[in-house]
Amino acid sequence: MQKSSSYLRKALFLLIFSVFSGISLKATGYGAETLRVVTTLPVLQDFVEVVGAPHVQVSSLISGLESEHTYTPKPSDMILIKKSKLLFKIGLGLETWVEALIKNADHPGLAVIVTSKNVPLIEEADHHDGEKSDHHAEGNPHIWLDPQNVKIMVAHIATALIAADPAHEGDYRKNTSNYLEKLDHLEKALLLKVSQLPDKKIMTHHPAWPYFAKRFGFEIKANILTQVGSEPSAKKMGTLIHLIQKEDIKVIVSEPQLNPKIPKILSEETGVMIVPLSPLPGALPGTEHYLDLIRYNVETLVSALKRSK
Repeated sequence: MQKSSSYLRKALFLLIFSVFSGISLKATGYGAETLRVVTTLPVLQDFVEVVGAPHVQVSSLISGLESEHTYTPKPSDMILIKKSKLLFKIGLGLETWVEALIKNADHPGLAVIVTSKNVPLIEEADHHDGEKSDHHAEGNPHIWLDPQNVKIMVAHIATALIAADPAHEGDYRKNTSNYLEKLDHLEKALLLKVSQLPDKKIMTHHPAWPYFAKRFGFEIKANILTQVGSEPSAKKMGTLIHLIQKEDIKVIVSEPQLNPKIPKILSEETGVMIVPLSPLPGALPGTEHYLDLIRYNVETLVSALKRSK
C-alpha cells in the first residue's frame, strides 16, 4: 500500500511538473508512447497525421514554401531522422537531397517507405529545344496532385504504421477509411465544377501539374520552366508568347515556391492572367491540409477561367 501511494505521489508530481515546464509525460515513461515519424514533404506529413492520429508525432523536412526540387538540408534534419522510426518519401528521383541525410544519419532502425510504389505514372516529355530539364526517368513525381493516387499513397502509409505499431491497427484502418471517403466526396464535387467550363486551357510554371490536369480535365498547353532554378531562353520566351496568342490561353498557373519574374513578363506582354496555385500545402492561406489544397487549387482555377472569358 505504501509503495502504491509513493508511485501515485511521484506520478502526480510529474504531472504538475510537466504542466509548468512543458516536459511531455511520454519522456518520463508515463502515458502512451507515440510513434516518431519524419516525412520529406508537408503533404506526406498531412497524410501520416490523418492516418496515424492520435498515435504519431510527425515532422516534415521541408515546409510548403520551399521547392521540393532544390531544398538544401539543415543540420536539424539529420536529428529528426535519427529520432524517427519511419521516414516517408515520394521517391521517383524527387527528393534526391534526402538520400545523403539518410546515409549520414546512420540509423539502422529507420524504415524508409516510398509512397509512389504502384502509382500509375505519367511520363515526362523529352525536350529538344536545348534547355536543361528536371527529367525523372521513372515518371513525373508530383503524383499527389491526383486524389486517386493519394488513395494508393495513404494505403502504403497505413500499412507501414500498422507494421510499426500493430497495437493501434484498428485506429489506423478506421482513419484511412474515413479519409478516403472524404477524398471521394471532394473529388466528385470538384469534377462537377470543372465540367461546366467551356475553356480549360492553361500554361503552368513548371511540370508539377500533369496529374492534376489529367484528373480534373484541364489542358496544359506548355510549361514555362523545364528545370527549377533556371530561366527560359529568349527563343523559348518568344515561343511561349506566340503560343499564348495563338491558342488564346487566358491563365498562367504560377507557384509561390518559384520566382514570379517570368510569369509576370509573359503577363505584361500578352495580358494573360496569373493565378497562384501551390503543389504543396501551407504555401497559400487556407491550404494547410491536402483536402483544402486541392479544393483551393481547383476552385481558384475554375474561378479564374470563368472570369477570363
